[in-house]
Amino acid sequence: MTYQEAVDYIAGIPKFTKKHSLEHTREFLRRLGNPAVDRKVIHVAGTNGKGSVCAYLQAILMAEKKRVGFFTSPHLVSVNERIRIDNVPINDEQFTETFDVVLKAAETMEASGWGHPSYFEFLFGMGMKAFAGTDVEYIILETGLGGRLDATNSVEHPKLTVITSISLDHTEILGDTIEQIAAEKAGIIKRGVPVFFDGSCPEASGVIHRIAFENEAPCREISNHAYEIQEVTRKYIAFSRVNAYDRDVIIQVPICGCYQVMNAEIGLCAAEYLLEGEAIHEERWQEAIRTLRWEGRMERIAPHMVIDGAHNPGAVVAFVESMKALRADEGEGPVILFSAVSDKKYEQMIEYLCRNLNVKAFVVTEVEDRRRVPAEELAKVFHKYTEKRVICEAKVLEALRAAEDERGEDTDIYCLGSLYLAGMIKAAI
Repeated sequence: MTYQEAVDYIAGIPKFTKKHSLEHTREFLRRLGNPAVDRKVIHVAGTNGKGSVCAYLQAILMAEKKRVGFFTSPHLVSVNERIRIDNVPINDEQFTETFDVVLKAAETMEASGWGHPSYFEFLFGMGMKAFAGTDVEYIILETGLGGRLDATNSVEHPKLTVITSISLDHTEILGDTIEQIAAEKAGIIKRGVPVFFDGSCPEASGVIHRIAFENEAPCREISNHAYEIQEVTRKYIAFSRVNAYDRDVIIQVPICGCYQVMNAEIGLCAAEYLLEGEAIHEERWQEAIRTLRWEGRMERIAPHMVIDGAHNPGAVVAFVESMKALRADEGEGPVILFSAVSDKKYEQMIEYLCRNLNVKAFVVTEVEDRRRVPAEELAKVFHKYTEKRVICEAKVLEALRAAEDERGEDTDIYCLGSLYLAGMIKAAI
C-alpha cells in the first residue's frame, strides 16, 4: 500500500472492529515477534499531564545521549506523530513499511478467529515494531484511556510506572468518582516495579498507595511541596526544587501553565531513578527543559494566539489557574475560542470558564469528528452562564476570523476545549 492508503486503512478500522482484551494485544505482539521486549519501558498513565511528563522525561534522557522511543496519542496533524524516535515522528516510508508488517499480523489474527486489532491496538503494535527496528534504549508508553485495560498495559515488565494528575474524565468508562478512576489508572502498577505519582489529590493518592502496597511496588509520591515557583511570565515559569542538592538551581519551563511545574518535577524524579548510578549533567537537564516544545499545551502559535489541549474539567481548572497567574484575564480579558466533543463534560467546562475567568468574548465552533458538539448547542450553554458576547461559527476558519475581529489590537486569543480543535487550528495556521 501507499502511505495514504495505509493512513486511510487505519482511519477506517473503527468501522469494523472494537477494543479487545489485554490477552488479545499480547497475542498480537507475539505474532509481531514480541518487538522491543528487551528495552527499558516507562509506562505513564493519568487524566491530565501524562503527555507532558513523557515529553519532559524524553527530553532529559535525550540530553544524556540516550536513544528514546515514544508512543503517544492523540496526534494533532499527522498520525505519524504518535510514533517518535528521539522525538522525531517516523517518516512516511518508515510508517508504510511498518504498517505492511503489522497488517499481515492483524490479518492472520482475524483469520484465526481472534479478531482484528482496534485502531489504538494497531497503532500500538506499529509503535513497538518500529522501535524494535532501532537501537532505542528506552521506550516511553503513554496510555490511551484509563490504564488497567489499555493496550499499552500488555507490556508486563516495565522499568518504571508513572501516574500523573487524576480528575474526572471518561466517567462513563472509568467510573464516576476519583477513587474509581484512580484505581483504573493504577492498574498499570506491576509487582515489584516502582511507581512515581502526582500526590496532589488525596483521594487518588490513597488508592495508588494501596494498590502499590498490594503489588509490593516501591512507591514515590510527589507533592507540590517538592518545588517552589519563583517566577511566572507569558514566556516561561521558573521554579526551584525543594531539596538540599537543587535548592539554588532555577529551572525554566517554557510552557506557561502552572500545572507544568508538577509535570516537570515528575519527569525529573523519574529520570533520576532511571539514571541512578550514571554520571548526569545537570546543566543539560536544565537546557532540555528550557528548550522543550510540547505541541498543544499552552502553545503560542502566533504572537497573539495560544492553543491549549484542556478538554476536561480538571484541565480547564488548571487552565484558569494559569491564566490568573499570568494575569491574562485582567483588563478586557482574552477572547476564548472553544469547541468540544460530546463524550466530555463540556457544560461543566463552560460553566467553570464563565464563572471564573474574565473574558472579552467567547467564540464557539465545531471540530471535524463524529462526536462533535454542534456550535449552536455550545452557544446555548455559554448563554446560560455568561452575559458576555458569544459568537457562533461552525467552520473553524470562520471562527478564527471572528476571534481575530473581536480581539482588537492588544487582546490574546486562547483556543481550548478539544485536542481536535488544537490540531485543526495548527493545520490551518
